[in-house]
Parts: sequence; C-alpha cells; structure tokens
Amino acid sequence: MEKILVLDFGGQYNQLIARRVREEHVYAEIRSFDRVALSEIERESYKGILFTGGPNSVYDPDSPRYDPRILDLGIPILGICYGAQLIAAMAGGEVSGAENGSEYGKTLLKADDPVLFRDVPAESVCWMSHTDFISSVPRGFKVLAVTDKCPCAAMGCAEKKIYGVQFHPEVTHTACGKQILHNFLFSVCGCKGDWDAADYAARAIESYRTRLKGKKVLLALSGGVDSSVAALLLHRAIGQDLTCVFVDHGLLRKGEGDFVENTFRKRFGVNLIRVDAGERFLRKLSGVREPEKKRRIIGEEFIRVFEEEARKFGRVHVLAQGTIYPDVIESGKGASAVIKSHHNVGGLPDTIAFDEIVEPLRDLFKDEVRRVGTMLGLPRELVWRQPFPGPGLGVRIIGEITGEKIAALQEADAIFREEVEAAHDGKRPDQYFAVLTDTHTVGVMGDARTYGYTVALRAVSTDDFMTAEWSRLPYEALERASSRITNEVPGISRVVYDVSSKPPATVEWE
Repeated sequence: MEKILVLDFGGQYNQLIARRVREEHVYAEIRSFDRVALSEIERESYKGILFTGGPNSVYDPDSPRYDPRILDLGIPILGICYGAQLIAAMAGGEVSGAENGSEYGKTLLKADDPVLFRDVPAESVCWMSHTDFISSVPRGFKVLAVTDKCPCAAMGCAEKKIYGVQFHPEVTHTACGKQILHNFLFSVCGCKGDWDAADYAARAIESYRTRLKGKKVLLALSGGVDSSVAALLLHRAIGQDLTCVFVDHGLLRKGEGDFVENTFRKRFGVNLIRVDAGERFLRKLSGVREPEKKRRIIGEEFIRVFEEEARKFGRVHVLAQGTIYPDVIESGKGASAVIKSHHNVGGLPDTIAFDEIVEPLRDLFKDEVRRVGTMLGLPRELVWRQPFPGPGLGVRIIGEITGEKIAALQEADAIFREEVEAAHDGKRPDQYFAVLTDTHTVGVMGDARTYGYTVALRAVSTDDFMTAEWSRLPYEALERASSRITNEVPGISRVVYDVSSKPPATVEWE
C-alpha cells in the first residue's frame, strides 16, 4: 500500500492535511518530527512527505528541526507554512521576520508553475497565516508564487521534487488547495490513489478472523459511532466470541440507551450486556461543578464499572477499543496543544489481565469510520449520529448535575433536534443540541411568576470541526423549539440561541 508521511511540527492543521490526502484515495499517516528517525522513514518507502506548519520561527534556537539529510533521500517533499520555511533553512536559504509583511486570512496568490500549480489559475485566493517569510530561496530552488506582501509564497526544486508553500492548501479557504495537493500527490509523487476505507474494513475482518480465532474478546460499547463500528466489524470477524459491555451512565440523550441495546442485540445478534449505572454516576458527581473534574470522574467511573463486569467473565484474552486516528494524535502523541481531556484513549487498570489490545479503527478518521459503518450495514441514525462527548450530557449541564437536570435537558434536547430535523429537508447543520445553563431567569406562566433555568440552543455547520460557523436556522424553527421547551419541560423559563463561531468559541460549552 502506498503511503504519504505527514511529518508534524506542531501545526494545528496536521489532521486536516492527512484527511485531505486520504480524500484523494492515498493513505497518509501522521508522525511527530521528534518521534520518527530518518532510518525509519527510509525503511517505510513513503511515496512522499508533507511537512506541516507550526507556531515557531525557524531561526529560534528552540524551534522544531529535523535531520537535513531528509532532503537527500530522493522522496518528494512538500512543506506547508513553517514546513516550507524549514526546508528553506535546511537547504541554505534565508527566513526573515515580516515586520510589515505578515499576512493572515484570504490573500490573492499569483502563481506560475506547470507542475505544482497545474490547472490552477494565474491568480487565485489562498489562506495565509504567517509572520515570517522566505526572504532568499535555496540554491536550485525557484520562486513559483508570490503575493503583494510575500516575495516567496511558493518555491520548488523540480529536480529534487521538493516544494514549499507559505499558505495553507489544506483549508477550504484556499480556493485551489485541493488541486495543488492533488498535483503533488499524483504529478510529483506518482501516487495511484488506491486507498479506500471500505477495502480497509474488508481486509480487517479477514485479518481479525484469523488473528482472534478461538479467543474471547471484550469491548466497551458506548453507543457512539466509533465503538459501534468497531463492535460490528469484530462481530463480523469472530461472532459470539465477542462480548460487548454497554455501560449506560445515565447521561445519554433521550431514548438512546434502548436504541443501542435494540440495534446490537436484536438486529445484529451481538452478545451485549447492558449495565444501568446512572444512579452510581450521579452519586459520584454530586456537588461537582468544574467541567474537567466532571470529565475525569465520568471517565474513571466508566472504567471502574467496566472493570467489575470484566471480572465476571473469568478469562478474557483480548480487549477491543473503538480508538480512531484523531484519538491517538490528540492524546499526547503529537505536538499540538491539548484543548480538553479525552477518555477515548488510555488503558484499563492493570488489575484486568488481557493478552493483547486490538483497535480495529485506530488508522481511520471519523468520516472513514462512517463509511465503514455504512458498508457494514449499521442504521443511518447511528452511523451519522452527531458528535457526542464521552461524558455525555454531563458536560452539557453547566454546574452541578442532578437527576432532575438530566431529565429536563433530555427533553429539551429532543425537542430541539426534532424541530431542526423537521425544518430541514436538505442539508442539516452538522451538529445541533441543547445546553442547560446554570442561570435562572424570571418568567411568567399563567398569572404566576416563575424563576426557572435558561436553555441555550447550539447549531453549527463545518467541514472538519477545526472551525465551525453558527447555523442560520429558520426563525420559525427556533420559535417552535422555544415555545415547546418552555411549555413542555418543567423548570425552564427561557431559551436563547448561541451565535458564536469556532474560533473563538468551541462547539461544546464545557
């Protein structure tokens, strides 16, 4: 299988770069610059290498560096932003601070090159984000593109098949970014484009059928997309040798626990055990208000419950997890900053003995996992289930969590989702949900004064969840949702709509 290496220097778009490559049906994997040796890169026979961006300046002594001999391996390289500057510095060029020449946002690009910019107009819009620039290109390189402020917006050495672009071709704001990456992959690297997530799944099923034959496998099923796809894939491989433990922490959306149980046990015949642990989680969360503490408690208690169930089985050979590629990267194996904690990745306590851990989806991005789920026959409402935090409604209830608050939010959230779905015959927002705030406001019902909670409604549209725009929902849908929530859900007296985009906000409130 042909592979592209995305060498990460701390850029915020490292995952997006890899996804864009995979969209061209070429397999890409991300490795941190300080965790992969030059000898390993040589052994892996990569078709090409992409240097990511990063927050540093290459002339800073503490900035991320790599062995300059990588430029002499004969492997095509494309550097992006910091990656382009790093190539220039390693090859003998110069990088300078742009005192008045920094650029951020949409910028007019003027390009002239028959290879990297093939089928790209002479003038197009690109997305810039830099305060440094390549002031002198290395010997053997040519300037391939400029902007009004940047004298080297792209450079290349056709003989060595090494290129650099100051802008970000991976983001949708760069009008011809997809074409530029396509040109690098196919015209420069000579890729064939034979990677497909569905083929990956078929190969994985056959592999696990042999690898796990006769072994007992245990999987923690959350009901989310990732663990659900992993469960069905392994069920297709080993049947009843797989047991799924569904820990219902009581923080799921309305009716979700029953839906998960019916889908796997009745529709697919999966060996599933449901543990109703809602009261247990509530006791642990009593009095807790801080969001990160809530996340830790829910994650740790989930493990405790799973641990207790696992002991009942006696000897289990294999633990299966629904880890996907972004989980691996975001759990400290890359150079990017951590925004909030995850509990998708990480081991169970050492008190549970397994011979091995299998993660059948650890090489796939979310969109690829969804394609695998569709191929396996999972129902659409599960495959296209909206992103849902591991701690569930625990981080959509601001402040302390109580049973009454959970019930109120489940109803309000269900009403809002019903009204959004009824209002959109075509493309819906990519994520929409309700948040129970910790704010009380005065209201009037009948002739009586009320003092109830405020519910915030959130809907966003996005291509990649790296950035997101708040969705312009029809006023009529918002009006119906507000009216129904305040009339049908006790304890709620006011509804507001969140019009914050990401950045500066995040999609979730906590």
